[in-house]
Formats: sequence, structure tokens, C-alpha cells
Amino acid sequence: MAHEILINVTPQETRVAMLEQGVVQELHVERSTARGLVGNIYLGRVARVLPGMQSAFVEIGLERAAFLHIADIWEHRQNGHAGAERPIERILHEGQSLLVQVIKDPIGTKGARLSTQVSLAGRLLVYLPQDSHIGISQRIEDEAEREQLRGRLQHLLPEGHGGGFIIRTMAETASEREMAADIEYLTKLWQDLGSRSSAGPAPSLVYQDLNLSQRVLRDMATEETTRILVDSRETHQRMAEFATQYTPALLGRVEHYAGDRPLFDLAAVEEEIEKALARRVDLKSGGYLIIDQTEALTTIDVNTGGFVGGRSFDDTIFKTNLEAAQVIARQLRLRNLGGIIIIDFIDMENGDHRAAVLAELNRALERDRTRLSVNGFTQLGLVEMTRKRTRESLAHVLCEPCPTCKGRGALKTPQTVCYEILREILREAKQFNAREYRILAAQSVIDMFLDEESQSLAGLGDFIGKPISLQVESLYTQEQFDIVLI
Repeated sequence: MAHEILINVTPQETRVAMLEQGVVQELHVERSTARGLVGNIYLGRVARVLPGMQSAFVEIGLERAAFLHIADIWEHRQNGHAGAERPIERILHEGQSLLVQVIKDPIGTKGARLSTQVSLAGRLLVYLPQDSHIGISQRIEDEAEREQLRGRLQHLLPEGHGGGFIIRTMAETASEREMAADIEYLTKLWQDLGSRSSAGPAPSLVYQDLNLSQRVLRDMATEETTRILVDSRETHQRMAEFATQYTPALLGRVEHYAGDRPLFDLAAVEEEIEKALARRVDLKSGGYLIIDQTEALTTIDVNTGGFVGGRSFDDTIFKTNLEAAQVIARQLRLRNLGGIIIIDFIDMENGDHRAAVLAELNRALERDRTRLSVNGFTQLGLVEMTRKRTRESLAHVLCEPCPTCKGRGALKTPQTVCYEILREILREAKQFNAREYRILAAQSVIDMFLDEESQSLAGLGDFIGKPISLQVESLYTQEQFDIVLI
């Protein structure tokens, strides 16, 4: 389906929105502070070889030297297969220059973890320049399909092409033209990388994994992309250079947006971001969804709300569920929800209705570029599905748990807090002999003590034989309180 891509750039972050018929379908956010090193390729210099640990420290220009274990040395793995393993001190020596790729980011006091086997990711393929075999993603399970994909790739490879490939799941539905473009892109990237590493000093960065605006050209833009609007002149220039070299078919579609109105305001993208963080999603028919993300899974509950447009009650339910199926597919992409997803459609007695809703959901999910699997209705009438986690969900990138409710999503009521305070005063009155007890709490809790719970407070004061005073603390949350002994 024809779509356009909007890219909003500030020095701190890049945000990308994909629109179909003017409606936001996908959102991507990348912050400059959160860009990892995984995938980066460096020309490193061996600083120390540790025979006892069969590993080495390699300087790659970071604060801390990176770590290379013998198991991650390509030469060792090759010889290991041949049965002639050599210890690390016979492979590496101090001061040696070495092409390495980061496979794990530095964490805490540990340096980055490296490998000497380089892999370059394209949209459909992963290129392994030092290898020669063709592998296929384990997620493609059908043996006939695996063989067919392998045959298609071998047929497309130029005569005498060096290096191996891993075929990604995205390649299942790709055309030969897209596959050939990926081979060309990756081969050219490796050639550029080779010339840069031979000319550069050690340690130096030879290749950085693509930033979000470049990944738009590599992974998101297709023949159906009508235009790519960028609101930064500098980013537009860099994208044009990248497109000229690697994706020339897209060059004419990359445009610089120089309007006065913020780019994301044009298509109400800011509004969509706010909606994509909300728990409730309203349907046009008057129904609504409730989306809850938990540690283990995401649940989506469908409700009719105020919709009474159908000819009968069954018809109303059916129409709400059909609309919900389309909206759910879009919300999964928009929020980038991954892992196990459980959908609780409104119960339908009619088997044909159930089949039609499931078919509508599968049809709407076809536009998703992320791998999915959908199971039919369970005995409890739920639809179970999984969606591959490719990156953090939008809520995880933009939000953090509320410090007031500690992520529970609910607060104790003022009445609950009042009763906790009364119990605490009783406990303290048994232990300490104070002249007076002063309650420090939020306005809502003090109001409750002055109104509905005034009898309870007076009763407790009489019971312990001491006065109890109240004080509002405007900075306290509803659950916070202190009891001061005077």
C-alpha cells in the first residue's frame, strides 16, 4: 500500500512516522544518548594477550579496552573445525592491528565484547564476508521453503562472488529484484569498508551501524513509498548521499521539508504519539479497546461502549469486533508491542462471525513487517498471538513507572490511607507516651479526616486519651503520611 515517511530531527533524537492515507501506522524513536555500539566495526590494536584466559584486550578507541575471547576469533573457529586448534598467543600478538566487530555493549565496569567474524545486516540478508556457506533463519521452518530460498539466492549471486549469507525471515515474501538490490548494497558496503580499514590508523572506527534516518532507506522504504520528508537540511543531505550510493531508486523521493509548521503537526503525529501511550483506544463506532502491557504479555480487551448501530445485538458485537481487528493491527505496529499478545474480543455465538473476525485480523496484520503468528480462538474465546520483539516498545522508550504508584497503575484511596494512619497511631500510642500526635498527610487525606472520618478520628483520640492534630503537606502524594510525636 502506498505510504509516506516523515522524519523529524533534533540534535537529541530522531523520530520517524510512517503514514498510509494520512494515518500514522508506525513510529520509531532513536535518541543520540541511547545508541549502542553493537554492530560497529573497528580497526583495533591488540593491547594485551592473556594466555591464561585465552583472551585478549583490544584498544578500539573507547574509554576501556574491549575484550576478545578465543571462541570469537574467526581463524580459531575455522582451524577448530579442522581439528588443529591453536592457542591465542600463537594467533595474536601485542601491537597487532585487527578488524573487529562489537557483539556486546560495554556494561558497568566491563568493556565491549568483540568478534573477528564480521557480519553486515541488510534488509533481507546478512552478509558474512569471511564465510562461504548460505544459512537460513531458524524461524523459517518449512524445509521446502528453505531450499527454495537457498536456490533463489544462489541463482542471484554473481559468478565467483565471495562470502556467505544468512537469509532473514523478511526474505520469505521478497521479490528477486529486492534480493538482488540487497546483495549489491552489502557487497558495495564491504568493499568500502575494506578500503577504509586499509587506509586508517589503529584504533579507529571503520563502520558504524546505520542511524535511524539511514535505516529508513535500508529497512522501511519500499517501491510503495511515495515520498520521504525530512525536516533537517543536514540529515536530508546525508540521506541523499546514502541513497545515491546504496539505494538509488529512492533518491528522487527524499525531500527536504522547510515549512514553518513543525513537520509532525501537519499529520497530527504528536497527537498520535500521545494516543499510543494511552491505555484506552476509542473506536469510530463508539466501542473502545483497553491495552495493558505487563512483564509477561500484553492484553487487549474489546468493549462495545456506546455503539448501538447494528440491526441486532449480535450484529452490534460483530461490527465492533471487525473494527477492533483493524485497529488492533495498527496499534501493535504503532506501539511496537512484542512477545505474547492476548486479545479478548466480545463473545460471539455465531461461528461464521468468529471466522470473519479472525480473517479480518489476519488480513490487517499482513501489512506488519515484523514476524507474527496468530492462533485461532481458544476455548475461553481469546485470540492468542505472538509478535517478534525487534526493539523496545514505544512506552518503554518514552515512559518510566510512576513514582507515586510504583507502576501499579492505581493509588490507595484517601479512606484506605486514613485507616492505615489510625492503625499506626494506635500502634505508636501503645509504645510511646507522647503529649500529642500530629498527622502529616496530603490534602485529600486530611479532607477525609475532617469530613467522613471525623468521628473515627475523635473516637481514637478519646480511646488513647491524647489530642490528635492535622497538618496538610502539599508535597506529599496521596499514599504518603507521617505521624509526629509532640
